[in-house]
Amino acid sequence: MTRTSPAPPSIAAARIVVGAGVIGVLAYTYAIGIPTRGASPFDYLGYFTNLTSLLTAVTLIASGGLALRGRAVSPVLTTVRAVSVSCMIIVAVVYNVLVPGTGSAPAWVSLALHTLFPALLVIDWALAPDRTRLPWRHLWMVLPYPALWLVVVLIRGVADGWVPYGFLLPERGALSLIAHIVGLLVALLVSGAAVWALSRLPRRPTRRSRRAPQTQALVQP
Repeated sequence: MTRTSPAPPSIAAARIVVGAGVIGVLAYTYAIGIPTRGASPFDYLGYFTNLTSLLTAVTLIASGGLALRGRAVSPVLTTVRAVSVSCMIIVAVVYNVLVPGTGSAPAWVSLALHTLFPALLVIDWALAPDRTRLPWRHLWMVLPYPALWLVVVLIRGVADGWVPYGFLLPERGALSLIAHIVGLLVALLVSGAAVWALSRLPRRPTRRSRRAPQTQALVQP
């Protein structure tokens, strides 16, 4: 997997704006809700939606910042972006299809984090020119982050009884817990496969990439 040309400044700026906006939404939601109930940032970020949205927003800002400086996105950051998009697709599907309308956050916050943000990420991934074809042998990379999140959550569930989602409650039994975990990881692989497939769509050429052949022609003897 090779480096690509930087995204156009308009796309780079949009990524920074969207990423900063998501961080602002998360900070606002924390400020108006969690402290009044006496919880901690560890509880707030224990929710997969909140933690993944934060990490994805940081990744989006990083890729936008690199593009504004005229630097190409590295293969590592491209893979991180792909994993982030895969996870946010699961966030959108679970909330909008399996458990619509749940949660205590304001409706506009749920819409922003569970629908608009994932949709923008997929559009950016599919249409922006600064991505490369992801090798299928790297598809497993969508699993370590959510698997680590699950391990931490399960340890907390046993240690202090706190879990972010009801399906992870230890008292539901081992079979139910295993079935939900396996289902989540399989869904992530399916989501990741879709993102990996999107990376094979033709990329729109940037102005810089269009100028490159002309420059090469001028310097050839």
